[in-house]
Amino acid sequence: MFGRRSVLVTAWLVAACVSAEAGQEGEPAPPASTPSFSLRSSFKSSGLFSHLPDDSLLFPDSNAATGFWRYRLEPTVQVTDSATVEVAVETRLRLFSSPTGAAGVLPVEAEAPYRIRQLDWGLASSANVEWRLEVDRAALRTRVASANLTIGRQAIGWGRGVLFGAIDLFSPFTPLEADREWRRGVDAFRADLKLSDRTSLDMVGAAGTDIDHSAAAARLRGYAGKADLEVVGGVRARDVFGGVTSSAAVGDAELHGELALFRTPAVPGSPHFSEERSIIKAVAGGSYRVAVGSGLLVYAEYHYSGFGATSPAGILPLLADPAFQERYLRGDTQILTRHATAVLASYEVSPELSWAAQWLLSPVDGSGVVIPSATVTFNDRLSLLLSGYLPYGRPPVGPVFGSEFGATPLGFFVQLRAYR
Repeated sequence: MFGRRSVLVTAWLVAACVSAEAGQEGEPAPPASTPSFSLRSSFKSSGLFSHLPDDSLLFPDSNAATGFWRYRLEPTVQVTDSATVEVAVETRLRLFSSPTGAAGVLPVEAEAPYRIRQLDWGLASSANVEWRLEVDRAALRTRVASANLTIGRQAIGWGRGVLFGAIDLFSPFTPLEADREWRRGVDAFRADLKLSDRTSLDMVGAAGTDIDHSAAAARLRGYAGKADLEVVGGVRARDVFGGVTSSAAVGDAELHGELALFRTPAVPGSPHFSEERSIIKAVAGGSYRVAVGSGLLVYAEYHYSGFGATSPAGILPLLADPAFQERYLRGDTQILTRHATAVLASYEVSPELSWAAQWLLSPVDGSGVVIPSATVTFNDRLSLLLSGYLPYGRPPVGPVFGSEFGATPLGFFVQLRAYR
């Protein structure tokens, strides 16, 4: 039974759609000095069809299908010239024949890190259905002197990586995830202070349920000419960390890199984190626009994560460790082994059609996933995404992975996106 909450959510969606339609056009913009209100909405309808590797132990169902719908409302109130309140509320519905078929492509239904309370409610669920409602943003942004301040639930992204990140602490994406337009919000206080024309200091305190699930970090940024440099440090949960990032224009190309060192505490009972350790993460990459037609934009990156397994055979034992599970869901690492490379190429055929291809490769075992995609843009408000997931590599044998990407399902993903 869906119950009273489901009825209330349905009524809220209908009312929000009507109010959004009424306030979109034909009204003059109020003066900047008076409070104003705007409302954006988006709707995504996705389908994923997967063929899983032939391994009855890991994948009892050889074929799987998943339907996924998101409806998101983003009201914004301009309180004064320098103060804005931003909110995002999202409802999502998932129907699946097998939860495994969506692995790596659709977002994992897990608690977001660095939240005092999740504000993410289950409205209805069964063996094959899940319907949820989440407050994903709720923040006040203001400017005081030379500082931009944000307090509340917000999205925070650090680093220079395109597909991977070494210092991205706050809910980073995994490269295989198709529906990854929005980063999940964290409960934080953020102060971005301009020190000079070329330097700034970004400070973040993100709160969890207790001190062991919170983070405090700072980032000192500066640039000179065509190069920039960032120095970061702080505490993430119980980890102490420090790092550096940089990017620069070199001729017609762009190069970037990230390096971070994490000192992790001992976790009693954990087979992989039983002792205090120093763990390195690193990203190195670049981009270049090839002069072909309208321009072929190419990105390439290498990622090293000391949190990952030393070999594909160690992936499942690592995933069975609760200490690693918590880290993986929190985004401490985006890969399951220690080495990964990625290439992303995109090309705009016309304003209505663009192509892209992504290639993820394990340099250790030679496995990989090729992801061709096409985006059809009908107008400013409606578009269609089509993607394929073509993995290769040694398949798993029983409970043992033969390669990092050999257990990835063969898949086809389609998504209709509508915005207002």
